[in-house]
Amino acid sequence: MIYGYMRVSTVGQVKGNSLEEQERILRQNGATILYQDAFTGTKTSRPNFNKLLDILQEGDTLIITKLDRFARNTVEGINVVQHLLDRGVRVNILNMGTVDNTPTGKLILTVMLGFAEFERDMILQRTSEGKSIAKTKVGYWEGRPPKYDEENMIEAAMLLQSYTYREVSEMTGISKSTLQRIKKKYIAGKYDCYDDSEML
Repeated sequence: MIYGYMRVSTVGQVKGNSLEEQERILRQNGATILYQDAFTGTKTSRPNFNKLLDILQEGDTLIITKLDRFARNTVEGINVVQHLLDRGVRVNILNMGTVDNTPTGKLILTVMLGFAEFERDMILQRTSEGKSIAKTKVGYWEGRPPKYDEENMIEAAMLLQSYTYREVSEMTGISKSTLQRIKKKYIAGKYDCYDDSEML
């Protein structure tokens, strides 16, 4: 059997790494049964890849588009490939070719995995640096962007001076829990337009 494995990374997608693109390439190269995961390479949980490793038998072929689709680091990649080769499984990594159980094949694998790990570490470093810079900018919001802008929140907070949460929610479409968070920001003095005496 010819199996294919694909994975998308939450570190950030680049052209050629989407599941659709990986599937297209794997099928073009003969993969008939596909397994996939959607986790970052730094996380240990890859349930479908582990299932695939258990299923592979002598004479089977495993096809992967790139080295970093299955290995978190050089040591793990070498160990996984060596384990498969020892079991008689053919490993075809499309961006470098078929890996054989020879000293030259092992050397090529080690070098390529080292570069893949270096590239991933550089992406993580740039992401971390970008986040640090973003935190210094006015209006930075960590996590999912807020649904309502500052003007909406100011308007809602001012309405809360005269109306109940339910009434303001009906007027603005903002949930009660969000209104409560907005009110707390005004209590903390985040905005000057709120009269704290009205909330006592």
